[in-house]
Amino acid sequence: MEPASLAGLILLVGIAVTILLSVPIAVGIGLSSVLAATALLGFDGAVLASSQRMFTGINSFSLLAIPFFVLAGVLMNNGGIAGRLIDAAKVLVGRMPASLAQTNVVANAMFGAVSGAAVAAAAAVGTVMTPRMRSEGYDRPFAAATNVASAPAGMLIPPSNTFIVYSLVSSTSIAALFMAGVGPGLVWAFACMLVVFLYSRKHPELKGTRHPSFLEALKVIWLAVPSLLMIVIVIGGILAGIFTATESSAIAVVYSLVLGFIYRNIKVKDLPGILLDAARTTAIVMLLVGVSSSLSWVMSFARIPDIISDAMLGLTDNSTIILIIMMVILLIVGCFMDPTPAILIFTPIFLPIVMEFGVHPVHFGTMIVYNLCVGTITPPVGNVLFVGSRVAGLRIEPVVRRLVPFLVALVVGLFVVVFVPQISMWLPTAMGLVQP
Repeated sequence: MEPASLAGLILLVGIAVTILLSVPIAVGIGLSSVLAATALLGFDGAVLASSQRMFTGINSFSLLAIPFFVLAGVLMNNGGIAGRLIDAAKVLVGRMPASLAQTNVVANAMFGAVSGAAVAAAAAVGTVMTPRMRSEGYDRPFAAATNVASAPAGMLIPPSNTFIVYSLVSSTSIAALFMAGVGPGLVWAFACMLVVFLYSRKHPELKGTRHPSFLEALKVIWLAVPSLLMIVIVIGGILAGIFTATESSAIAVVYSLVLGFIYRNIKVKDLPGILLDAARTTAIVMLLVGVSSSLSWVMSFARIPDIISDAMLGLTDNSTIILIIMMVILLIVGCFMDPTPAILIFTPIFLPIVMEFGVHPVHFGTMIVYNLCVGTITPPVGNVLFVGSRVAGLRIEPVVRRLVPFLVALVVGLFVVVFVPQISMWLPTAMGLVQP
């Protein structure tokens, strides 16, 4: 067997085996990459090349945005922002049937938009909303499922660390990706709200809550404005060219910290724990980026992307079928792999193929991120599912049963995003970030 073919076989088998053995994905990717590179360069050369590729992969100014946005998200999670956003969401949807569940969906979208983290949204919003929904007579698994299903909307609505990772791999504008994520993020939230609405039709006892007076609503919105201004400052500054995405992430940290002190939910003694929490998350993400850079180099050397491309194009030259096959593959992969490593592995494989059919890299970015967000709420490794279930004090089995209608609606939403590119492209195109 040729060295390149042997390297490809070692890589694929190694990753599959480590996933089945529940080895941490970063360790599995790193070990498999080194073993595959050994078939090409020998052990000494493989270790040297892999370490160089790992360093090169994380040696990027754009990637500095990730630790800052992670820290900003942790600060918001501890800074009392969730409660104010929940109150604002309740003003917006308080008259709707099953209004508390609808409030959960809107609050998750709003909190995720300012923090960019689905897990943080599920924890912060779920902690507040789950007891309220239980006291109002909601089925506990349904309450948890609503929180779990709606939390990933924030991974699409900017700012989003996932889009930053995709930008690194695809050499695509971060600003364009941020704006492209708005439409799919709203599709995600709308899909969840639709399921809640259909649930309310079967449970008419779940009425809308008393709608506040105009002055009460104005006060609630006013209290939430400082939190929502984060989106305006971060995204507005990037679009206006005042600062880069990396600089905006640092500004987000300062703004979140100031808000936490103003709201008196963060004290100086809390900062070491907050920094340690953010450092753990950042270390995991950056290690994944590093080992995935080594993996990408080995895949290119073994011509794996070319082999997969030729195989798929050999099956059909119909772009619709190709996109459906890719989305199904990614839905399956998302059940076993977090979005970051999946994006780092599959973007170099799939992006050249879709570009042959005229799909814009920004549009494909929204496809792949939306798709992999579904995996965060599905077993066996959906971290948002586990966090949301733990917050609700439930095992995942009853929550998963209630999640099924949400998953159906979200997958339908995925294919709407895939085959209606205007949903992703209209905003970045209108802002001049993407050439029509």
